[in-house]
Amino acid sequence: MKTSFKTAALIGKYKSPEIAEPLLQLARFLEQRGVEVLLDRLTASHIGDCPYPVLRLEELGRQADLAIVIGGDGTMLNIARTFAPYDVALVGINQGRLGFLTDISVDTMFETIGAILDGEFVAEDRMLLAAEIFSGDERVFEVLAFNDVVVSKGVKGSMIEFEVRIDGQFIYNQRSDGLIVASPTGSTAYALSAGGPIVHPSLNVMALVPVCPHTLSNRPIVISSDCTIEIVVRDADDPRAHFDSHSHFELREGDRIVVRRYPHAISLLHPAGHSYYGMLREKLNWYRE
Repeated sequence: MKTSFKTAALIGKYKSPEIAEPLLQLARFLEQRGVEVLLDRLTASHIGDCPYPVLRLEELGRQADLAIVIGGDGTMLNIARTFAPYDVALVGINQGRLGFLTDISVDTMFETIGAILDGEFVAEDRMLLAAEIFSGDERVFEVLAFNDVVVSKGVKGSMIEFEVRIDGQFIYNQRSDGLIVASPTGSTAYALSAGGPIVHPSLNVMALVPVCPHTLSNRPIVISSDCTIEIVVRDADDPRAHFDSHSHFELREGDRIVVRRYPHAISLLHPAGHSYYGMLREKLNWYRE
């Protein structure tokens, strides 16, 4: 990750015209600090006569040192997947309630972004998941996920039965509503509501969290991110795979979902003094001292 930021990409929440004013204010602030400003195409469509270079997201990833996302955690998830192959640090500004990933408010963005440009920040490297789906020997789908890969029963209501292997070793057959493979970032998303553990983002692990398993002995498992997970659909009426709730694939019996750690991490920058535990305490309404 670069620590001297000369070019910043500004990216706003999709279909949110209200981000135009704070985004332009931030762009002018960055210019005053000597930082070149770039915008992505969808964000620029809310600006009107945009005075800044407008590029596709992939081009932004190749040219920017820093990406500042104005929106919520969902927007940050999408940008993290896109920018994962590039050495771009991400900062999240949230217009509403502060999120797990977007932890800077619009009210304090000038002060905080200024401090980040001065090198005052906390950096976290976050791992992503790389998923592939095979039908027989043919790879029919591949995608990245920042939070989780979910194999589910679909909308017809009956449970799904699948087989799980880790590094080629048989682990179990399971009947349930589904299975979540979560990154440490995703441990506070769907996996949390399904009874999975909260995993500190510095850990290189993956969590396998059953969703309403038919047998109560099926419990969450945390494994090394060096492992390869294979999930084979054995019996289901309407099986599907979901990735960060952003994309999905309709499965068939016999399909195999393979999940590994993606080789590139994404770097999130937080304000100086950021505490992961403090964030959990605030978001989960834990009692204060």
